[in-house]
Amino acid sequence: MRDTALGAPNGAALPASDVSAAVGLVGLAGLLAWIAICRSFPEFVGAFDLALPAERLDGPYAALTGLIAAGLPMVLWSVFVDKVHTRDSTGLDWNKRAEGQSTRAISFTKLTGLWATWAIIAAVYCIARWYWEGNYLFAMQILGVAIVPMVVLSVPYILWLDRRMFQPRDGAWHFGAFLLAREPWDREKIIGHWRAWIIKGFFGAFMISILPGGFTQVVNADFGLLASQPGALASALIALLFVIDVQIGTVGYITTMRPLDSHIRSGNPFLAGWLAALLCYPPVNYGLMSAGGLLDYEINAPGWQHWLAGNSMLLSLWGGWMVVLTAVYAWATVAFGLRFSNLTYRGVITNGPYRFTRHPAYVAKNLFWWSASLPFLVTSGGPMEALRNVVALSLVSGIYYWRARTEEAHLLREDAKYREYHAWMAQHGVVTAPLVALGRAIGRGRGEVLQPAE
Repeated sequence: MRDTALGAPNGAALPASDVSAAVGLVGLAGLLAWIAICRSFPEFVGAFDLALPAERLDGPYAALTGLIAAGLPMVLWSVFVDKVHTRDSTGLDWNKRAEGQSTRAISFTKLTGLWATWAIIAAVYCIARWYWEGNYLFAMQILGVAIVPMVVLSVPYILWLDRRMFQPRDGAWHFGAFLLAREPWDREKIIGHWRAWIIKGFFGAFMISILPGGFTQVVNADFGLLASQPGALASALIALLFVIDVQIGTVGYITTMRPLDSHIRSGNPFLAGWLAALLCYPPVNYGLMSAGGLLDYEINAPGWQHWLAGNSMLLSLWGGWMVVLTAVYAWATVAFGLRFSNLTYRGVITNGPYRFTRHPAYVAKNLFWWSASLPFLVTSGGPMEALRNVVALSLVSGIYYWRARTEEAHLLREDAKYREYHAWMAQHGVVTAPLVALGRAIGRGRGEVLQPAE
């Protein structure tokens, strides 16, 4: 018997994840160790009598170093334990040693396309005003310095890689061929190349820009003092979990490399998917989800700590609930290991929280917003203000539902393994299966079949 809507046999086993659970866990361990070192640095200075300031390492470069602390263990585990570099999905044959002369022309064309891509992205960074104010200034400083070693190291890397690739004429090569006008090029390959690099350029800069703020807060948090303040303790733990999410997620954008099998197979080809995703990030969401924006759901809604103030038991319980939600959100990013990024297909994740729901990050994030803001409780404006807030947050949640559906459409199109996972979750997912059953029941009542994304 087959589920005709999903195309997978009933009772089929959950497909194996393309990323082992251990990858994210060793990255998490490395990051937590680095945070502990940053917090304890004054003690290290005193114990070893170092000629250094006895201050915690809470600056932006300490946050940047956290990427190495998290990323290096994940890279080492992926290569030496999981041996991801040996997979066919890398597109590499390590036994292949093509002569340099046979691939050199391909490599130079590819480098032309790659460097031109970087130059165009850099030009956009220079022209777009929002990249030169606020948190983005740090990202621009880092990328401005990084471009020199990127250009230099790309030469030996591409020359070395092309000698081992099954098909070295990838999207970068086709874009280079288009620019040089010497060989036939494929329009679809160029579009795919630009989808991937727009994603890396847009989200990479954003992720780097938000690294320092949360990191500084976590390194300087006084957890001993916070232990007597349930609401503040919950906020500090939530900040730590968001730092974990941002650090591991940023590593994912940086380590898009074929030898790690973490390269972008494809960017989302659907315009709806791009619209849904970009609505959630600056600068597109300026005036929409930001304070005072069209979908600001916290107007005259001071949130959970205001309404529960004075009741330590309720503060502890509600704060604990939101810590759990944030932990699920961070866990969803950690589960990706080296492969986290928006709008991309980089393999299929079926373990961790993805065993219970197809969209654990979106479910947890939206439940967190509803629980933290309590938009239906307002200090002024009466029922109408509360209604406005509820409608605004409902629309925000609707955008995330839209994102989920477009991401599913992308992955269902790309990978048979995801189609198997999608079908398995519809039947066995702790969160997904009941929602799918509910959607089918509603659909039967309307004479149609509904399969909601959770």
